This record gives sequence, C-alpha cells and structure tokens, in this order.
Amino acid sequence: MSEQEKVQTEQQQTAEAAAEQDNVELTPEQELVAKLDSELQQSKAQLAEQHDLMLRIKAEADNIRRRASMDIEKAHKFALEKFSADLLPVVDNLERALTFINREDEAQKALAEGVDLTLKSLLDTLAKNGVQQIDPQGEPFSAEKHQAMSMIPNPDLPANTVVFVMQKGFELNGRLLRPAMVGVSKAD
Repeated sequence: MSEQEKVQTEQQQTAEAAAEQDNVELTPEQELVAKLDSELQQSKAQLAEQHDLMLRIKAEADNIRRRASMDIEKAHKFALEKFSADLLPVVDNLERALTFINREDEAQKALAEGVDLTLKSLLDTLAKNGVQQIDPQGEPFSAEKHQAMSMIPNPDLPANTVVFVMQKGFELNGRLLRPAMVGVSKAD
C-alpha cells in the first residue's frame, strides 16, 4: 500500500468515525469538504513521495559525477603505468653497464660519461612524469616496497635492515610499479 493510499484510508476512517460519533449524516457540503480534504492529503502525500524521489535521484547523479571525476583523475595519474614499467629494464641495464665500465681506463671514460648522462636523463624524465626510484640501502625492510631475496647474518646491523640492493624499485605517483629486490640482515 502506497503512502497516499494509507493517508486516504486513514482520512476516510476518521470521517466515518466522526460521523458515527455524531450519529449524524453528513450534508452534501460536508461530504464535498471531506472529499476535497482527502484529495488534498493525497496530493500532499504524492508530492512528498515525488520530492523524496527527486532528492534520491539528485544524490545518485552527484555520486556518479564524483565517481567519474575520480576515475578520470586516476586515469590521468596512472596512464603512464605500463609505459613506465616497460622502461625500467632500460634503467637497470644502464646501471649494470656502469658497474662494468672501468672508469680508470682513458678509453672507457667517455663511454662511462655518456652512459651516466643517458641514465640521468632517463631518470629525470621518469621523475617529471611521477616515477620515483626506490633505493632502500640501509633502511628497515618494508614488505610493501621491498622483496627480500636473501637473509644475511650481520651482527653490526639491526635485524630486518636492507644490507644490499639487487634491483632498485620504482613507484608511480605513490603506487608501486616494481618492488626493490633486496638482501636483508637477520639476527644470529
């Protein structure tokens, strides 16, 4: 039973009860007033229902608009995620190349400088687009940002401290792209 039907039934019962109490028949004018009053109450109930429905629809539209805005913001923020992740092996290879270049050899100095500048340029470009390098050397181990590859006994460091970094990690606007692969100290 709808709200307006409930109101109409209550009004009819009230009018009938009043007529029975008075044991008087209603005059045509009184019946007309009762009928109009009933219709007025019915219209008010219908208006209240429609107002409530309108408020619900407005709230739902606001929620949809807010969700769409958040989705667009996330799409802009993380649009480069796959592309950035595909560039990470290039960074790794440039860093690896620098470890094998003999900087003391005059013939390799120019090569080392070129690889250094290329790596720096690539890291700067990634940073401009929200990609940050995670180099946790000496920091406490964090399962959220690091992947432990080995445990190494080291009495000089507290337990669960990153002893060495096998591969640096990266995050894009605070979201982890790749965890850092690390060696962690353990208590003896």
